[in-house]
Amino acid sequence: MADRNTIFEEQAEVLASARHPGDQFIMRVRAPRIAAAARPGQFVHLRVSEERAMRRPISIMLTDPARGTVDLLVKAIGAGTRLLRERRAGESIAMLGPIGRPFDLSGRDRRYVLIGGGVGIPPMIFAADRLADKGECVVFAGSEVEFPFALKPSTMLLPGVGGNAILSIASLEERGIPCRLASNAGLYGCFDGHVPDLAGAYLSALDEGERGRCVLLSCGPHPMLHAVARLGRRHGLPTYLSLEEHMACGIGGCAGCVVMTDEGGQRRYRRVCVDGPVFDADVLPEFA
Repeated sequence: MADRNTIFEEQAEVLASARHPGDQFIMRVRAPRIAAAARPGQFVHLRVSEERAMRRPISIMLTDPARGTVDLLVKAIGAGTRLLRERRAGESIAMLGPIGRPFDLSGRDRRYVLIGGGVGIPPMIFAADRLADKGECVVFAGSEVEFPFALKPSTMLLPGVGGNAILSIASLEERGIPCRLASNAGLYGCFDGHVPDLAGAYLSALDEGERGRCVLLSCGPHPMLHAVARLGRRHGLPTYLSLEEHMACGIGGCAGCVVMTDEGGQRRYRRVCVDGPVFDADVLPEFA
């Protein structure tokens, strides 16, 4: 990781936890040091209970540095995340963070195309939040279960996007951030198909100059990331992927989450937790 001594350990106070369809829940915690330091693409490592020593990596969805809060979207798919779902307001959780190499959002002349799937949506919401007043972005989100956000019809037209794709995440719409949704589950108001195909329709409808300004940022399951990498190559666009991997220590000590990279013709093993989770798609042979 480029910067050292930036990971904090806090006893994060649970402020609220709201359940949503599909075993999803959104948890808000108070963790002031993590909230102040976190950047889009980074994650926290949580100890779900005193009985379970192994922590769980969870992407950061939003922070409010002024209030010291961190929002997390979690899907309860195993014993650990099911225990986390049972935590209530007033309880505390041992939390390490922020961890990892974040997305680079410094290109002020760029249009960031943010593509998230499932529990890979939170880093895209975080990135959009940081770009809202400083840069240009559009968000495409995909899910096979009901979205755990308030939705509303969008008033912002997007090239190449029509038909049933009318809904947006309300919090993004209200801040003037264009957004559209995709699903293979027949959800109302969503593009019928995979979210990379929705983003591809948008990119193909742009003129060459506008398309050339785009940078693709994505997080989600590996098949989706493969599709986003192909989309970026097809249009010759910079593409950055946030990888989801099983982790043990989460801070680079165990090397249990390595991924192979090709950097200048040299194959290396990089740790997803601290050398990533964000990687340039061009250095990942798996996504070539």
